[in-house]
Amino acid sequence: MNELNPSSTIREFVQDGDRILQSDCIEALRNQVKPGSVDLIFADPPYNIGKNFNGMLDRWSSNEAYASWCEEWLQLCVKSLSLTGSMYIMTSTQAMPYLDCFLRERVEILSRIVWHYDSSGVQAKKYYGSLYEPILHCVKNKSNYTFNSSDILVEAKTGAKRKLIDYRGTEPKPYKTKKVPGNVWYYPRVRYRMPEYEEHPTQKPESMISRIVLASSNPGDVVMDPFSGSFTTCAVSKKLGRKFIGIEQDIDYVKIGLRRCGFARNLDGQQLNSPVKIFTRQASSSENSAGLFAGKA
Repeated sequence: MNELNPSSTIREFVQDGDRILQSDCIEALRNQVKPGSVDLIFADPPYNIGKNFNGMLDRWSSNEAYASWCEEWLQLCVKSLSLTGSMYIMTSTQAMPYLDCFLRERVEILSRIVWHYDSSGVQAKKYYGSLYEPILHCVKNKSNYTFNSSDILVEAKTGAKRKLIDYRGTEPKPYKTKKVPGNVWYYPRVRYRMPEYEEHPTQKPESMISRIVLASSNPGDVVMDPFSGSFTTCAVSKKLGRKFIGIEQDIDYVKIGLRRCGFARNLDGQQLNSPVKIFTRQASSSENSAGLFAGKA
């Protein structure tokens, strides 16, 4: 692992062409990423809904302030994208209309994807609770971009399970058993008991990121995540033979990336270990109190 210090505010770790930058995303995008050098971008920024990122609350002073901040890093992402590159952009359901309108003037939006997931158990009682997050799939040139459809095929129930016959042609034939996924994706959210779990409040599933990386990049391509967080995009990209650039300003999350992507097992004298998980149920205070008086008359 090579550690560089190109400026007082950016700390860079490099290994075999892969890069992890501890930095504010806008500063890194402006000063550390060459224009046209990235083949695929997956951006999952703070949503402006009050999540706690290791002590930092993602709450802007107004919706307009949040949209203005997003526009700044989105402009830089578009600039860094190659002529045949693709971007997948996430944000909250409330904020996505702002980003959608901004991006449609600068790139081609091919798909508006819904990531649908399961409830955590407690749902809204006086309105319809949210069970999805939106994703924009954008390309710089709608006539020339990467989309490896054969690498992401899913089961087509019409042919695979219902065994229906297509009579529309000159000869009857079975419907295909595989198809390209539609724009509604079901992936469970990352839970504590899952092997991939990291200590990050908005971790995305490896399986979902794998679909994006397989579809919209090729081996050897450069994949960038300007809000790396738990570094799922970078870890998946490495497994699939892509190069990556991961940008993250929080040092504790950078440490996750260094460990998860095989850069280092320690940093600044600290051992970088996976989360220690406790799977035994903790007794509640009422159960503990009941135990104290068990057997007493």
